[in-house]
Amino acid sequence: MCLFQFTARRLVSQAHCGLKASSSKKQKFCLEMARPSSNMADFREVFAKAKHIAIITGAGVSAESGVPTFRGAGGFWRKWQAQDLATPGAFARNPSRVWEFYHYRREVMLSKHPNAAHIAIAECEKRLSKQGRSVVVITQNIDELHRKAGTRHLLEIHGSLFKTRCTSCGNVAANYKSPICPALAGKGAPDPDTEDAAIPVEDLPQCEEDGCKGLLRPHVVWFGEALDPGVLTAVEKELDICDLCLVVGTSSVVYPAAMFAPQVSARGVPVAEFNMEQTPATNRFRFHFPGPCGTTLPLALARHETEIIS
Repeated sequence: MCLFQFTARRLVSQAHCGLKASSSKKQKFCLEMARPSSNMADFREVFAKAKHIAIITGAGVSAESGVPTFRGAGGFWRKWQAQDLATPGAFARNPSRVWEFYHYRREVMLSKHPNAAHIAIAECEKRLSKQGRSVVVITQNIDELHRKAGTRHLLEIHGSLFKTRCTSCGNVAANYKSPICPALAGKGAPDPDTEDAAIPVEDLPQCEEDGCKGLLRPHVVWFGEALDPGVLTAVEKELDICDLCLVVGTSSVVYPAAMFAPQVSARGVPVAEFNMEQTPATNRFRFHFPGPCGTTLPLALARHETEIIS
């Protein structure tokens, strides 16, 4: 069993959304390397030879499309931050308030579009597939902008804003309704002076599977919840075979995603980080390209002169 599989499987039972790596885990799982290069020509040579490319993306990619991150200072909806609302306990106590928050996020996303970074990734995947090469996107984002851009091989480790899961029967379904239910129409304003709508549970989104009528929840991984083991297994398989890994717009501090690229690097696979600034993992990678992903990534993933397209 490879090193990544061993550590990832050991962490599945304790891999919860939003957990940050302890310093001891960083020392255990990460391999210190020389200062990374920002030489794009050198990266392009590595890219030209890669057969299986894994691209790990985070909130920084979507931020360039104007998507709120709800992390850090100022990341509030009304008077709450995401970690106050995106929990099983918050939903149990006040499902109306949590649905207002997610209704707001869904409506915001319906007005957003993929940026140059999303498009560069999707176009790269399409182009390389014609050459017998593969690209997989492993994203922490729940906004589906990669899907909108045309990415096909996509693993959404934190779920999707546009899927629901029934709290009674467990059915998962895509849902792009706007609003998702009549009672949420016009609700969800983020202004701190806005009062809760206090929508009765029976008027919140309900399951339509065989007359179930159970209360629906967003199909996303909340703080304190374990990631889907099936998705993590799929991620393991992709990272086991990749011969180039890109880390794009992610802080590399939230586990288990924070261990993905360092584990790949530890087995000698080139890793390139594209981010506005350095992260705790930067010095473990071969390349680091600072700046907006929408500026750096299109150049990095453009057709290489050695590519042969039929």
